[in-house]
Amino acid sequence: MNTFWTRLNAVFFFGVTVLLCLALLTATTTYFHKGLPEIETLSLNKIKSFRAQNKVDRAIINFDLTADLRPAFNWNVKQIFVFVTAEFSTPTNPLNQVILWDRIIERKDDAFIDLKKVLSKYGLIDQKNELRGNQVTLHLYWDHMPLTGRLYTHSVSKDTFKLPPDYITA
Repeated sequence: MNTFWTRLNAVFFFGVTVLLCLALLTATTTYFHKGLPEIETLSLNKIKSFRAQNKVDRAIINFDLTADLRPAFNWNVKQIFVFVTAEFSTPTNPLNQVILWDRIIERKDDAFIDLKKVLSKYGLIDQKNELRGNQVTLHLYWDHMPLTGRLYTHSVSKDTFKLPPDYITA
Protein backbone atom coordinates (compact mmCIF):
# COMPACT_ATOMS: atom_id res chain seq x y z
CA MET A 1 0.00 0.00 0.00
CA ASN A 2 1.05 3.55 -0.61
CA THR A 3 1.66 5.90 2.25
CA PHE A 4 0.19 9.36 2.59
CA TRP A 5 3.51 10.95 1.55
CA THR A 6 3.74 8.86 -1.62
CA ARG A 7 0.25 9.88 -2.69
CA LEU A 8 0.91 13.54 -1.85
CA ASN A 9 4.13 13.41 -3.90
CA ALA A 10 2.29 11.90 -6.90
CA VAL A 11 -0.50 14.52 -6.77
CA PHE A 12 1.96 17.39 -6.36
CA PHE A 13 4.18 16.40 -9.30
CA PHE A 14 1.17 15.65 -11.49
CA GLY A 15 -0.02 19.22 -10.81
CA VAL A 16 3.43 20.64 -11.61
CA THR A 17 3.51 18.65 -14.86
CA VAL A 18 0.09 19.97 -15.89
CA LEU A 19 1.16 23.57 -15.13
CA LEU A 20 4.35 23.12 -17.16
CA CYS A 21 2.39 21.76 -20.14
CA LEU A 22 -0.07 24.66 -19.97
CA ALA A 23 2.77 27.21 -19.80
CA LEU A 24 4.46 25.64 -22.84
CA LEU A 25 1.16 25.62 -24.75
CA THR A 26 0.60 29.29 -23.87
CA ALA A 27 4.09 30.28 -25.02
CA THR A 28 3.68 28.31 -28.25
CA THR A 29 0.39 29.98 -29.18
CA THR A 30 2.00 33.44 -29.19
CA TYR A 31 5.39 32.48 -30.63
CA PHE A 32 4.45 33.31 -34.22
CA HIS A 33 2.57 36.53 -33.45
CA LYS A 34 4.20 39.27 -35.53
CA GLY A 35 2.12 42.31 -34.51
CA LEU A 36 4.61 44.98 -35.57
CA PRO A 37 3.73 48.51 -34.37
CA GLU A 38 3.49 51.55 -36.60
CA ILE A 39 6.20 54.09 -35.85
CA GLU A 40 5.22 57.29 -37.63
CA THR A 41 7.66 59.77 -36.11
CA LEU A 42 10.86 59.60 -34.12
CA SER A 43 12.91 62.69 -34.80
CA LEU A 44 15.08 65.29 -33.14
CA ASN A 45 13.19 68.46 -32.34
CA LYS A 46 15.89 70.62 -30.74
CA ILE A 47 19.23 70.38 -28.98
CA LYS A 48 18.52 72.19 -25.70
CA SER A 49 22.03 72.05 -24.28
CA PHE A 50 25.39 70.66 -25.37
CA ARG A 51 28.35 71.19 -23.10
CA ALA A 52 31.35 69.70 -21.36
CA GLN A 53 30.62 68.80 -17.76
CA ASN A 54 33.12 67.07 -15.45
CA LYS A 55 35.35 65.96 -18.36
CA VAL A 56 32.46 64.38 -20.31
CA ASP A 57 30.30 65.68 -23.13
CA ARG A 58 26.61 66.02 -22.24
CA ALA A 59 23.68 66.88 -24.54
CA ILE A 60 20.06 67.44 -23.58
CA ILE A 61 17.64 67.10 -26.49
CA ASN A 62 13.96 67.39 -27.32
CA PHE A 63 12.41 64.85 -29.68
CA ASP A 64 9.05 64.00 -31.25
CA LEU A 65 7.61 60.49 -31.06
CA THR A 66 4.42 59.14 -32.59
CA ALA A 67 3.98 55.38 -32.35
CA ASP A 68 1.07 52.97 -32.25
CA LEU A 69 2.18 49.97 -30.19
CA ARG A 70 -1.30 48.41 -29.94
CA PRO A 71 -0.56 45.74 -32.59
CA ALA A 72 2.30 44.47 -30.39
CA PHE A 73 -0.15 43.40 -27.68
CA ASN A 74 -1.72 39.96 -27.58
CA TRP A 75 -3.42 38.02 -24.83
CA ASN A 76 -0.07 36.82 -23.39
CA VAL A 77 1.64 40.23 -23.05
CA LYS A 78 1.79 41.54 -19.49
CA GLN A 79 3.52 44.81 -20.38
CA ILE A 80 5.74 46.43 -22.97
CA PHE A 81 8.84 48.39 -22.03
CA VAL A 82 9.46 51.14 -24.60
CA PHE A 83 12.66 53.16 -24.80
CA VAL A 84 14.44 55.58 -27.13
CA THR A 85 18.19 55.25 -27.55
CA ALA A 86 20.84 57.36 -29.21
CA GLU A 87 23.56 55.38 -30.96
CA PHE A 88 26.88 56.86 -32.05
CA SER A 89 30.52 55.94 -32.43
CA THR A 90 33.65 57.57 -31.05
CA PRO A 91 37.36 56.80 -31.44
CA THR A 92 37.38 55.28 -27.94
CA ASN A 93 34.19 53.18 -28.33
CA PRO A 94 33.01 52.05 -31.77
CA LEU A 95 29.41 51.58 -30.53
CA ASN A 96 27.74 53.71 -27.87
CA GLN A 97 24.08 53.25 -26.92
CA VAL A 98 22.51 55.73 -24.52
CA ILE A 99 18.90 55.52 -23.33
CA LEU A 100 17.22 58.92 -23.58
CA TRP A 101 13.62 58.13 -22.61
CA ASP A 102 11.58 55.14 -21.41
CA ARG A 103 8.07 54.11 -20.47
CA ILE A 104 6.24 50.98 -19.29
CA ILE A 105 2.94 50.29 -21.05
CA GLU A 106 0.68 47.87 -19.19
CA ARG A 107 -2.56 48.18 -21.18
CA LYS A 108 -3.35 48.12 -24.86
CA ASP A 109 -5.43 51.30 -24.41
CA ASP A 110 -2.29 53.23 -23.36
CA ALA A 111 -0.16 51.93 -26.24
CA PHE A 112 -0.64 54.88 -28.58
CA ILE A 113 2.18 57.36 -27.95
CA ASP A 114 1.97 60.88 -29.36
CA LEU A 115 4.66 63.10 -27.86
CA LYS A 116 5.83 66.45 -29.17
CA LYS A 117 8.90 68.34 -27.96
CA VAL A 118 9.62 65.77 -25.24
CA LEU A 119 12.63 66.56 -23.10
CA SER A 120 14.83 63.48 -22.80
CA LYS A 121 14.63 61.89 -19.34
CA TYR A 122 18.32 61.04 -19.42
CA GLY A 123 21.17 63.01 -20.93
CA LEU A 124 23.12 62.01 -24.00
CA ILE A 125 26.51 61.52 -22.36
CA ASP A 126 29.85 60.38 -23.73
CA GLN A 127 32.45 59.15 -21.26
CA LYS A 128 35.06 61.45 -22.80
CA ASN A 129 34.99 64.69 -24.79
CA GLU A 130 34.38 62.94 -28.13
CA LEU A 131 30.71 63.70 -28.79
CA ARG A 132 31.14 66.94 -30.75
CA GLY A 133 30.45 66.63 -34.48
CA ASN A 134 29.27 63.01 -34.25
CA GLN A 135 26.43 61.40 -36.19
CA VAL A 136 23.71 60.21 -33.79
CA THR A 137 20.90 57.82 -34.71
CA LEU A 138 17.70 57.64 -32.70
CA HIS A 139 16.24 54.16 -32.23
CA LEU A 140 12.94 53.07 -30.71
CA TYR A 141 13.03 49.72 -28.89
CA TRP A 142 10.16 47.79 -27.35
CA ASP A 143 10.52 44.75 -25.07
CA HIS A 144 7.63 42.30 -24.86
CA MET A 145 7.20 40.98 -21.32
CA PRO A 146 4.81 38.03 -21.52
CA LEU A 147 2.88 36.26 -18.81
CA THR A 148 4.68 33.10 -19.86
CA GLY A 149 7.17 32.42 -22.63
CA ARG A 150 10.20 34.10 -24.04
CA LEU A 151 11.15 37.76 -23.72
CA TYR A 152 12.00 39.46 -26.99
CA THR A 153 12.93 42.91 -28.24
CA HIS A 154 12.20 44.72 -31.50
CA SER A 155 13.62 48.02 -32.70
CA VAL A 156 13.45 50.54 -35.50
CA SER A 157 15.76 53.43 -36.31
CA LYS A 158 14.11 56.59 -37.54
CA ASP A 159 16.30 59.68 -37.41
CA THR A 160 19.96 60.54 -37.82
CA PHE A 161 21.39 63.93 -36.94
CA LYS A 162 24.79 65.49 -36.44
CA LEU A 163 25.77 67.17 -33.21
CA PRO A 164 27.37 70.60 -33.58
CA PRO A 165 31.16 70.90 -33.57
CA ASP A 166 31.00 73.48 -30.75
CA TYR A 167 29.28 73.48 -27.38
CA ILE A 168 25.94 75.32 -27.02
CA THR A 169 23.74 76.24 -24.06
CA ALA A 170 20.06 77.05 -23.96
